[in-house]
Amino acid sequence: MAEKEKDLKEITEDTNQFKCVVQKALLFLNEFIDGPMCARCLPCPMGSYEMRIRFQKLSNAEANAGDLDAIRRLAPFMLESSMCKKGKDTAKFIIDTLEKTPEVYDIHVAGGCPDRECKGSIQYKVIPDKCVSCDECRVVCKDYAILGEKQVAYIAGFLPYEIVDMRCSRCGECVKVCRYGAIEIVDKKAMETVTV
Repeated sequence: MAEKEKDLKEITEDTNQFKCVVQKALLFLNEFIDGPMCARCLPCPMGSYEMRIRFQKLSNAEANAGDLDAIRRLAPFMLESSMCKKGKDTAKFIIDTLEKTPEVYDIHVAGGCPDRECKGSIQYKVIPDKCVSCDECRVVCKDYAILGEKQVAYIAGFLPYEIVDMRCSRCGECVKVCRYGAIEIVDKKAMETVTV
């Protein structure tokens, strides 16, 4: 029993690694489904699995208003009918985020993410004016998503750097190594540049 309580505490602390409420809720649901969920009562597994699908759609910028309505319907039902504390805690966590930050959910339904953590709503972009063609971003990219050639003195005709969105997993390693601030996170829908 003490081991399960410890797991619950660790799961709650793990959600602090994200700012985005959708990512926090998705982590909370994944940890619950993969870990302490016993599946003895129907509302817990059914509600959790269904909400996880909806939160994944929110995270991937594929959700619509119906998905958000489903989450609003499922969470209170799960809170009321779940028999275990963890099931109730999961539902309560989601209900609290829905009540405290409804505008964040509306932004996600529109395909955005105010915290720029949902991979489906952002993309990485090289800013040519800032890029010095040092090649460090291409070297650390495990997805081979960055194309371009390192600039060599006295040689013209090198390819400028760019990020192929279809290959990019949005791991953020390129942003970490770029000392010149030449890689920025851009909102896919609104194409608003966000400072990193």
